Amino acid sequence: MAMVQNFPALNPVPSPVCSICIANYNGVRMLAECLDSVLAQDAGVPVEVIVHDDASTDTSVAFLREHYPQVEILASGENAGFCIANNRMVAHARGEYVLLLNNDAVLFPDAIAALLAAAREKVPAGILTLPQYDWQSGAQVDRGCLLDPFYNPVPNMDDSRKDVAYVIGACLFLPRALWNELGGFPEWLDSLAEDMYLCCLARLRGSPVRVVQRSGYKHRQGASFGGNRADATGLHTTYRRRALSERNKVAVMAVCTPTWLVWPLLGLHFVLLAIEGAALSLPKRDARIWREIYSPALGYIARAPSRLRTLRHSAQSTRRISLRTYLAAFTWVPRKLVLWRRYGVPDLR
Repeated sequence: MAMVQNFPALNPVPSPVCSICIANYNGVRMLAECLDSVLAQDAGVPVEVIVHDDASTDTSVAFLREHYPQVEILASGENAGFCIANNRMVAHARGEYVLLLNNDAVLFPDAIAALLAAAREKVPAGILTLPQYDWQSGAQVDRGCLLDPFYNPVPNMDDSRKDVAYVIGACLFLPRALWNELGGFPEWLDSLAEDMYLCCLARLRGSPVRVVQRSGYKHRQGASFGGNRADATGLHTTYRRRALSERNKVAVMAVCTPTWLVWPLLGLHFVLLAIEGAALSLPKRDARIWREIYSPALGYIARAPSRLRTLRHSAQSTRRISLRTYLAAFTWVPRKLVLWRRYGVPDLR
């Protein structure tokens, strides 16, 4: 267990209603804009701000201590990853509600007020997000996400749609009690798809996952992890991102898909991943694509680790919704086909 040094906030907020939790790693160039947007919120309730610094090698901690003494800092002695960072912050939080916010995101001025108003309207309690906008262009990126049959995210652009399959961890709001009930982010995933896992688990238990109709946030997509970004030259990603994404989506699919449908779905996914891996690696004669991305994902399916079986039993034993309701947030056109048709084969770095 890594040592975590606590730097308490100057004049801590008494009895906060909302705790804003910001995971940071080498983000000193982005922190000021993120925190300024948080501190400018007029939520009408006490709000505390917690930053977990994940053993940054830049000047993040010194910058925070000098310029933002009203922010509480949890400084990790070693790099623990996104899941552990958020779990630590929520365990430390005192608010009735928590907002997980990326260090590369900036809130609109009325964001917290909009989230709190929506949370207090909804029974049962659920997970919320705000409309996401691109940092540079200001164009809308999504209003939450749907999923395709293989658990690839599909941006929701329908202004009238409130219920979605999942919301990204860059801006994820929920009651702290619900977070604790769900068990927080699964640390065994390392990074990527932890938000998808949490939202799918919540939906299985009958807790809604929704996008608030007003306000929003701007996001530097891919800045905190790398990759996952399309531009005029195509779609760009990294070997590590793709490897974690493929493996972790398999895990979410295996644990959360209701009924016997999971088994033919996993079988079909195995075949399609094998074809995809061969189609990408053979023409380029790049064994690294197969070795680092597709072989681990296929092995993950084939081994069907006991952990996934145990987690599946736990998730499905608490399911309170029908298969039809669960699948209502899915779309049946595979997302990868849409992206490859639009951008071509992704560039791997």
